[in-house]
Amino acid sequence: MARVELVQVAKRYGKQSVLHPLDLTIPDGSFTVLVGPSGCGKSTLLRLLAGLDTVSGGAIMLDQKRINDLDPADRDIAMVFQSYALYPHLTVAENLAFHMQVKKVKREEQKSKIARIAAILGIDQLLQRYPRALSGGQRQRVAMGRAMVRNPQVFLFDEPLSNLDAQLRMELRAEIKSLHQRFRTTMVYVTHDQVEAMTLADQIVVMKEGVIVQQGAPLAIYDRPVNTFVARFIGSPPMNLLAARFEKRDSLPGVRCGEQWLPLPRRWHDAAQRQADQPVTLGVRPHDLLSDASGQPATVSIVEITGESTLLHLNWQGFPLHLQLSGRSDAVPGGTLPVTVNADKMHLFDASSGVRLREQ
Repeated sequence: MARVELVQVAKRYGKQSVLHPLDLTIPDGSFTVLVGPSGCGKSTLLRLLAGLDTVSGGAIMLDQKRINDLDPADRDIAMVFQSYALYPHLTVAENLAFHMQVKKVKREEQKSKIARIAAILGIDQLLQRYPRALSGGQRQRVAMGRAMVRNPQVFLFDEPLSNLDAQLRMELRAEIKSLHQRFRTTMVYVTHDQVEAMTLADQIVVMKEGVIVQQGAPLAIYDRPVNTFVARFIGSPPMNLLAARFEKRDSLPGVRCGEQWLPLPRRWHDAAQRQADQPVTLGVRPHDLLSDASGQPATVSIVEITGESTLLHLNWQGFPLHLQLSGRSDAVPGGTLPVTVNADKMHLFDASSGVRLREQ
């Protein structure tokens, strides 16, 4: 296990900055997930950690030792790639043994490690097969095993599940989580799938355009996104964002969204006082919308039924809106239903900057 620190790490290609100087601590034994849209710099950051690319500035520290100039083979860091990167001319056993052979590990120790890792990953019946005879899920297990036999201080995963179907993704996601709980090795995992991030991570790092926008525990980020970008990116379905305005009614602080007026919970009163009668962006998760008689009518455009829940696509006072209901609904496209916001669950952001307003 190991603690990883990035100190003002930057990456440029010519005049183009891919990573702006950033600081990041990856605690010993943690499972840190880097998320963000394509091109945000998350895979570049992983390649810098692995030594597959060189930093343009700053320092990468592994247990307080600077590793910027170390070759990938000398960093004690193993990487699992999206494309598996298996040697096609070698059997599963030979792929697992390759690094140990390079390091001249004794043959008996090689056999012992291969048997142990293969049993853990459930590939012990595949050791004499070639990669071409394996399914995608089996290949990814072999790729994970090849990293595990090295017993590294840090595991790096670069979108390892993106080539798999939904069922296999779920199975391997649980397997990766189980491996981390078993061995407590420091893991850094890159994905564009925020569901993977929420279910796997101890720490999520949200990136955008080469900078870290927010980092913290998954539920802390979900419950208190720092801006509208994070609010929309973390959460599936994404948070609804609506144009609104602070407005008092009978001296009671509230927010008006179209024809709907909502009283503000106490934690937002100071924000309403500071920005009285000013525009604001109101955020609400799809499952925090309410369908009751106090709401304004919404027109149903699309109904998505998954079995355990129903997602309604609505037009509400001119706003596109997603409403998630537990169980099933008898709503039909073209129908209407009254909708309002659960005021206790609302999020408020500055209308111009998108930054979350300060709460009490």
